Amino acid sequence: MTTTQPAQRRPRVLSGIQPTADSFHLGNYLGALRSWVDMQDTHDAYYCVVDLHAITISHEPKVLRRRSRVAAAQLLALGLDPQRCTLFVQSQVPEHPMLSWILECHTGFGEAGRMTQFKDKSSKNERVTVGLFTYPVLQAADILLYRADAVPVGEDQRQHLELVRDLAQRFNTTYGKMFVVPEAHIVKETGTIQDLAEPSRKMSKSASGPAGIIDLLEEPNRIRKKIKSAVTDTGREITYDPENKPGISNLLTIYSTLAKVSIADLERDYDGKGYGDLKKDLAEVVADFCAPIAERTRSYLDDVAELDKILLAGAEKAQAVAGATLARVYDKIGFRTPV
Repeated sequence: MTTTQPAQRRPRVLSGIQPTADSFHLGNYLGALRSWVDMQDTHDAYYCVVDLHAITISHEPKVLRRRSRVAAAQLLALGLDPQRCTLFVQSQVPEHPMLSWILECHTGFGEAGRMTQFKDKSSKNERVTVGLFTYPVLQAADILLYRADAVPVGEDQRQHLELVRDLAQRFNTTYGKMFVVPEAHIVKETGTIQDLAEPSRKMSKSASGPAGIIDLLEEPNRIRKKIKSAVTDTGREITYDPENKPGISNLLTIYSTLAKVSIADLERDYDGKGYGDLKKDLAEVVADFCAPIAERTRSYLDDVAELDKILLAGAEKAQAVAGATLARVYDKIGFRTPV
């Protein structure tokens, strides 16, 4: 007599991205979103457009609603498949702020105040809210609701993930085993893509100027112009040396990842050639990569009803998991089970 072994549970992953701009940029894709697509085949993947996080700074309601759809359309255009992952908008799952409040009551004021991103963002915004201060705790709720084993994040988010781990362990110690303590999943080769105009700092919507950032939905000719105008380094030799040649090293990283060619091969191919040759070729690589993403994004946005249907189905799947987790948390805390 033979017995059938139960299927092994795939590790679960959760990550989110804010809809705070009209387009994701190349750094978003190479630093995080690329791994989201890959992990659909190896993980039980939950991905969300974190619109609750987006209101920690001033916003226009109509713009936020539009950008949330644009963000979701881009994620689908990049390769997220609703049949292989759960894609949803954060605000459609009310368990997120409900768990966040509980976790806030277990977070020290000084602990939250040490978050470097709060210090950075508060210094750049005239309107500093309590939400901006506590948003790492909401981020913890996002992750812990789904009992995620791994969280694909950029290197700049490692401190936030440590807070998530601390809160999970603290809750488990106080109330008994409840939360999975997640691990960071950081793509080492492209954990950070640098600003094209100032390669000493990260490509970022909040910090980069127009010349330093490549939007995925940008017009191809604008992309080519930005790559060709990218700041490089002294000398002519095309070698990967992030410390002494941050500009060229950044371009080589982008080229290598998008063209699926090793940096060593690129160094050999451009031996004896100049920076202009590298930038001219890379401009075509990036423009050719972004053009079909923009086209697919537009096709999703042309059918808003179908897009909203996909997101609602994802929210229902997410809420089934989040609701079960919150019910267990309520029981351990001493609350009545949520309706």
